[in-house]
Amino acid sequence: MVKLYVEGGGDASVLKTSCREGFTQFVTKAGLTKRPRVVACGSRGDAYDSFRIAIRNGDDAMLLVDSEDAVSGLCQQGANKSLWLPWAHLRQRVGDGWQKPKDSVDTDCHLMVQVMETWFLADRDSLKDFFGSGFNESKLPPPARSIEAMSKEEVYRALQDATAGCKTKRPYRKGEHSFTLLARIDPNKVAGASPWAGRFIDELKAKMAA
Repeated sequence: MVKLYVEGGGDASVLKTSCREGFTQFVTKAGLTKRPRVVACGSRGDAYDSFRIAIRNGDDAMLLVDSEDAVSGLCQQGANKSLWLPWAHLRQRVGDGWQKPKDSVDTDCHLMVQVMETWFLADRDSLKDFFGSGFNESKLPPPARSIEAMSKEEVYRALQDATAGCKTKRPYRKGEHSFTLLARIDPNKVAGASPWAGRFIDELKAKMAA
Protein backbone atom coordinates (compact mmCIF):
# COMPACT_ATOMS: atom_id res chain seq x y z
CA MET A 1 0.00 0.00 0.00
CA VAL A 2 1.39 3.38 -1.03
CA LYS A 3 0.99 6.03 1.67
CA LEU A 4 0.67 9.67 0.64
CA TYR A 5 1.70 12.01 3.46
CA VAL A 6 0.12 15.43 2.94
CA GLU A 7 0.42 18.77 4.65
CA GLY A 8 -2.94 19.92 5.96
CA GLY A 9 -5.69 19.27 8.45
CA GLY A 10 -4.30 21.07 11.48
CA ASP A 11 -4.64 19.44 14.87
CA ALA A 12 -8.40 18.75 14.86
CA SER A 13 -9.50 15.22 13.95
CA VAL A 14 -12.54 16.52 12.04
CA LEU A 15 -10.36 18.74 9.87
CA LYS A 16 -7.86 15.93 9.27
CA THR A 17 -10.73 13.72 8.11
CA SER A 18 -11.86 16.46 5.73
CA CYS A 19 -8.28 16.85 4.46
CA ARG A 20 -7.91 13.13 3.89
CA GLU A 21 -11.25 12.93 2.05
CA GLY A 22 -10.46 15.98 -0.08
CA PHE A 23 -7.15 14.61 -1.32
CA THR A 24 -8.64 11.14 -1.82
CA GLN A 25 -11.38 12.59 -4.02
CA PHE A 26 -8.84 14.68 -5.94
CA VAL A 27 -6.56 11.74 -6.81
CA THR A 28 -9.55 9.53 -7.61
CA LYS A 29 -10.86 12.08 -10.10
CA ALA A 30 -7.36 12.26 -11.59
CA GLY A 31 -7.98 8.80 -13.00
CA LEU A 32 -6.13 6.50 -10.63
CA THR A 33 -7.43 2.95 -10.77
CA LYS A 34 -5.64 2.22 -7.49
CA ARG A 35 -5.54 4.86 -4.78
CA PRO A 36 -2.90 5.56 -2.14
CA ARG A 37 -3.72 5.74 1.54
CA VAL A 38 -3.83 9.47 2.25
CA VAL A 39 -2.38 10.48 5.62
CA ALA A 40 -3.32 14.01 6.72
CA CYS A 41 -0.41 15.15 8.87
CA GLY A 42 -1.29 18.68 9.97
CA SER A 43 1.80 20.85 9.75
CA ARG A 44 4.38 20.61 6.98
CA GLY A 45 7.01 19.63 9.55
CA ASP A 46 4.85 16.78 10.79
CA ALA A 47 4.30 15.62 7.21
CA TYR A 48 8.06 15.56 6.61
CA ASP A 49 8.74 13.72 9.88
CA SER A 50 6.02 11.14 9.19
CA PHE A 51 7.36 10.58 5.69
CA ARG A 52 10.91 10.12 7.01
CA ILE A 53 9.72 7.51 9.50
CA ALA A 54 7.80 5.68 6.79
CA ILE A 55 10.84 5.59 4.50
CA ARG A 56 13.06 4.42 7.37
CA ASN A 57 10.57 1.60 8.03
CA GLY A 58 10.68 0.52 4.40
CA ASP A 59 7.18 1.73 3.50
CA ASP A 60 6.23 2.77 -0.02
CA ALA A 61 5.54 6.47 0.56
CA MET A 62 5.19 9.87 -1.09
CA LEU A 63 5.24 13.37 0.39
CA LEU A 64 3.08 16.32 -0.74
CA VAL A 65 3.63 19.76 0.81
CA ASP A 66 3.27 23.42 -0.12
CA SER A 67 6.38 24.93 -1.68
CA GLU A 68 5.51 28.11 0.30
CA ASP A 69 7.80 30.13 -2.00
CA ALA A 70 8.55 30.24 -5.71
CA VAL A 71 10.64 27.30 -6.91
CA SER A 72 13.91 28.37 -8.54
CA GLY A 73 14.63 27.47 -12.13
CA LEU A 74 17.55 25.33 -10.99
CA CYS A 75 15.08 22.95 -9.32
CA GLN A 76 12.83 22.57 -12.35
CA GLN A 77 15.03 22.38 -15.41
CA GLY A 78 13.97 20.63 -18.59
CA ALA A 79 10.78 19.06 -19.89
CA ASN A 80 11.32 15.78 -18.03
CA LYS A 81 9.60 16.55 -14.72
CA SER A 82 10.82 13.33 -13.14
CA LEU A 83 14.26 14.97 -13.07
CA TRP A 84 13.08 18.04 -11.16
CA LEU A 85 14.54 18.62 -7.68
CA PRO A 86 11.91 19.27 -5.01
CA TRP A 87 14.24 18.10 -2.24
CA ALA A 88 16.73 20.78 -3.25
CA HIS A 89 14.00 23.42 -2.92
CA LEU A 90 13.06 22.17 0.54
CA ARG A 91 16.69 21.99 1.64
CA GLN A 92 17.41 25.55 0.49
CA ARG A 93 14.19 27.15 1.70
CA VAL A 94 14.57 29.28 4.83
CA GLY A 95 12.38 27.75 7.50
CA ASP A 96 12.71 24.20 6.17
CA GLY A 97 16.30 23.12 5.57
CA TRP A 98 15.06 19.58 5.03
CA GLN A 99 17.46 16.86 3.96
CA LYS A 100 16.38 14.17 1.53
CA PRO A 101 15.96 11.00 3.59
CA LYS A 102 18.23 8.10 2.82
CA ASP A 103 16.53 5.66 0.41
CA SER A 104 14.19 8.41 -0.85
CA VAL A 105 14.28 9.89 -4.34
CA ASP A 106 13.03 13.14 -5.85
CA THR A 107 10.04 11.44 -7.45
CA ASP A 108 8.80 10.60 -3.93
CA CYS A 109 8.54 14.31 -3.11
CA HIS A 110 5.94 16.72 -4.51
CA LEU A 111 5.16 20.41 -4.16
CA MET A 112 1.95 22.39 -4.29
CA VAL A 113 3.30 25.60 -5.83
CA GLN A 114 3.03 27.79 -3.98
CA VAL A 115 0.14 26.61 -1.76
CA MET A 116 -2.74 24.16 -2.15
CA GLU A 117 -5.16 27.03 -2.77
CA THR A 118 -3.23 27.86 -5.93
CA TRP A 119 -4.86 24.81 -7.48
CA PHE A 120 -8.32 26.35 -7.01
CA LEU A 121 -7.46 29.16 -9.43
CA ALA A 122 -7.12 26.58 -12.20
CA ASP A 123 -10.82 25.66 -11.98
CA ARG A 124 -12.83 28.86 -11.79
CA ASP A 125 -16.02 27.07 -12.80
CA SER A 126 -15.87 25.01 -9.61
CA LEU A 127 -15.24 28.15 -7.56
CA LYS A 128 -18.25 29.90 -9.11
CA ASP A 129 -20.46 26.85 -8.65
CA PHE A 130 -19.42 26.39 -5.01
CA PHE A 131 -19.66 30.00 -3.84
CA GLY A 132 -22.70 30.87 -5.93
CA SER A 133 -24.40 34.24 -5.99
CA GLY A 134 -22.10 37.15 -5.26
CA PHE A 135 -18.89 35.44 -6.39
CA ASN A 136 -16.79 38.05 -8.21
CA GLU A 137 -14.47 36.36 -10.69
CA SER A 138 -12.99 39.72 -11.73
CA LYS A 139 -11.16 39.82 -8.38
CA LEU A 140 -9.11 36.77 -9.37
CA PRO A 141 -5.81 37.23 -11.27
CA PRO A 142 -6.09 37.20 -15.09
CA PRO A 143 -6.53 33.64 -16.42
CA ALA A 144 -3.45 34.03 -18.66
CA ARG A 145 -1.17 34.53 -15.68
CA SER A 146 0.81 31.54 -14.39
CA ILE A 147 -0.79 30.40 -11.16
CA GLU A 148 2.54 29.07 -9.87
CA ALA A 149 4.01 32.58 -10.09
CA MET A 150 1.56 33.90 -7.48
CA SER A 151 2.68 34.18 -3.87
CA LYS A 152 0.57 32.49 -1.23
CA GLU A 153 -0.45 35.92 0.11
CA GLU A 154 -1.70 36.92 -3.33
CA VAL A 155 -3.63 33.66 -3.73
CA TYR A 156 -5.32 34.00 -0.33
CA ARG A 157 -6.17 37.65 -0.96
CA ALA A 158 -7.63 36.91 -4.39
CA LEU A 159 -9.87 34.17 -3.02
CA GLN A 160 -11.04 36.33 -0.13
CA ASP A 161 -11.73 39.32 -2.38
CA ALA A 162 -13.61 37.22 -4.94
CA THR A 163 -15.84 35.71 -2.25
CA ALA A 164 -16.35 38.80 -0.08
CA GLY A 165 -19.83 39.49 -1.50
CA CYS A 166 -21.15 35.93 -1.61
CA LYS A 167 -24.78 35.59 -0.50
CA THR A 168 -24.87 32.05 0.89
CA LYS A 169 -21.30 31.44 2.06
CA ARG A 170 -18.78 33.38 4.09
CA PRO A 171 -15.66 34.74 2.41
CA TYR A 172 -13.03 32.08 1.74
CA ARG A 173 -11.51 30.65 4.89
CA LYS A 174 -8.80 28.02 5.04
CA GLY A 175 -10.14 24.91 6.73
CA GLU A 176 -13.79 25.89 6.41
CA HIS A 177 -13.76 25.73 2.62
CA SER A 178 -10.39 24.38 1.51
CA PHE A 179 -10.85 20.62 1.50
CA THR A 180 -14.45 20.75 0.27
CA LEU A 181 -13.18 22.71 -2.71
CA LEU A 182 -10.26 20.33 -3.20
CA ALA A 183 -12.73 17.47 -3.58
CA ARG A 184 -14.66 19.40 -6.24
CA ILE A 185 -11.98 20.81 -8.54
CA ASP A 186 -10.96 19.15 -11.81
CA PRO A 187 -7.47 17.56 -11.57
CA ASN A 188 -7.05 17.81 -15.34
CA LYS A 189 -7.49 21.59 -15.20
CA VAL A 190 -5.08 21.78 -12.28
CA ALA A 191 -2.45 19.69 -14.06
CA GLY A 192 -2.83 21.84 -17.16
CA ALA A 193 -2.22 25.06 -15.23
CA SER A 194 0.36 23.82 -12.73
CA PRO A 195 3.38 21.83 -14.00
CA TRP A 196 4.18 20.72 -10.46
CA ALA A 197 0.64 19.41 -9.99
CA GLY A 198 0.95 17.58 -13.29
CA ARG A 199 4.20 16.06 -12.08
CA PHE A 200 2.52 14.89 -8.87
CA ILE A 201 -0.36 13.23 -10.71
CA ASP A 202 1.94 11.57 -13.27
CA GLU A 203 4.35 10.21 -10.66
CA LEU A 204 1.51 9.01 -8.42
CA LYS A 205 -0.06 7.13 -11.32
CA ALA A 206 3.30 5.55 -12.13
CA LYS A 207 3.87 4.50 -8.52
CA MET A 208 0.37 3.05 -8.14
CA ALA A 209 0.76 1.08 -11.38
CA ALA A 210 4.14 -0.36 -10.39
